[in-house]
Amino acid sequence: MSLRLASVVAAVAALMLTGCGHRATGPLSVFTDHSAGDRSVLAGEWEYEDGGAVVLRLDNQGNGTYAFKDGRFETIRLSGRTWVGKWSQKENDRDGGFRVTLTADSVEGEGTWWYERIGADTSPSEKGGTFHLTKKTSVTRLGDTPPAP
Repeated sequence: MSLRLASVVAAVAALMLTGCGHRATGPLSVFTDHSAGDRSVLAGEWEYEDGGAVVLRLDNQGNGTYAFKDGRFETIRLSGRTWVGKWSQKENDRDGGFRVTLTADSVEGEGTWWYERIGADTSPSEKGGTFHLTKKTSVTRLGDTPPAP
């Protein structure tokens, strides 16, 4: 190998090992791959916003309850960042479906919901809507920490 070629190879190897000397300046976003069906990322409390806010309490399979109209939430599938399921409300005899697109870190999502049944009507003409979900955490963000006394 020529001296010049050896110098180029050594320089490239040094750059690869040091990462060009640059460090990440912002927070790193971690993509969570749910293609294997790991629903445990859904467990916990989520704030559902659709005009008002309702808290969803979900288990490790993404199933759970919410207080509005004795609501129930059932996850059918979590694939990639797409979350699909069903909802029902006993008090007003309604049920339907939903689809959410989660953020890469699985802590927020934008969704749509629709009716599949209202009482005995299995083809309701009423439209559904859109909503936003935010996973509630017990960790306080640094910007939310009150100042010391």
